[in-house]
Amino acid sequence: MQSLHDFLYRRVPRVPVTQLLVIGNLVVFIAMLAGGAGLWHSSNSVQLAWGANFGPATQDGEWWRLGSAMFLHFGVIHLTLNLWALWDGGQLVERMYGHTRFIAIYFISGLTGNLLSLVAHKGLAISGGASGAIFGIYGALLVFLWCERRNLHPEEFRWFFWGAAGFALATLILGLLITGIDNAAHVGGFLTGILGGTIFTRSVDVIKPLFHRIQLFAGSIFVLAIVILISQIPVRPYRWSEEVMARKEIGEFLHDDVVISQAWQSILNEGKRSGISFDELAGRLDTAVGDRYEESFEQLSHLPPDPALPSAATVEMLRHYAERRRDASRALAEGLRAHKPAQIRDALEMEKQSRQLTQPDREPIKKPGRE
Repeated sequence: MQSLHDFLYRRVPRVPVTQLLVIGNLVVFIAMLAGGAGLWHSSNSVQLAWGANFGPATQDGEWWRLGSAMFLHFGVIHLTLNLWALWDGGQLVERMYGHTRFIAIYFISGLTGNLLSLVAHKGLAISGGASGAIFGIYGALLVFLWCERRNLHPEEFRWFFWGAAGFALATLILGLLITGIDNAAHVGGFLTGILGGTIFTRSVDVIKPLFHRIQLFAGSIFVLAIVILISQIPVRPYRWSEEVMARKEIGEFLHDDVVISQAWQSILNEGKRSGISFDELAGRLDTAVGDRYEESFEQLSHLPPDPALPSAATVEMLRHYAERRRDASRALAEGLRAHKPAQIRDALEMEKQSRQLTQPDREPIKKPGRE
């Protein structure tokens, strides 16, 4: 009986694909750090910006997220564990199946795992990581070891087979116990790896016609599973492109509001210090305050009116705030022109209440999702 090490090294001496995958994941993580991600933990917003799998975004025409999510990690511990498992198992599986089949098993497992995650979490989880693809290569590893068990030393077979099976089972159990682990991607990747390993392996110990039927059956099961998963893709809760548009408008409004409020206070201070006429003060208020809040009100009003958007409540609050500020500034301008102290006092009180009741600069922007 030959050792597994000698058997595999004679088949495929080098493992460039595994090396490239490890390097690729490292490069993406370093790029994310340079782009503002945290070393120990990255926020949902960072993950989304880099291509995490998230129903409203993935289903909004960004299906490439099923692939890009395979190279994203939420922190250095997440990255380290995945790369250790990838390096440890990837070398074996690349030598077992060859470079091309290994690439196919890796990416098909990762994509299928992310698709199952999308379905299982009803599109509401923000997920990323190479673990679905890594579980796939461990599934293929088990298939190869089982098919070649008669060519390996019994003790070595038991050590590798049950070690790999124990690792996969223990990790899946931990995924059930620890909040935040996307176990759906793990299960999807693992089962796909088993099917992929069955399809791509070349066993010499099984009668060829029988094994071909097994491979055909595995391929049929995989196609059927994909069809079922696609049919179960949940209804998109909202369009991510519309949420991005809303968040952008909110950010621009909050910035503009600071500038407009400063201009308003500057105009009032100038009126107290100099001999400027009420008509001139009113004109400046209309131009620098009223017209700009009117413009902001119109921009917020033209955003998609979808109440399911996470930012919908914030948009509505800011729209109401802009309307109140616009009305207060115009009432103040009218009071100044008409020389009506009571109207001026009421307008100033309206302006004060709008700041106290809404406080838009303190309103958080909700970030939906689950890591």
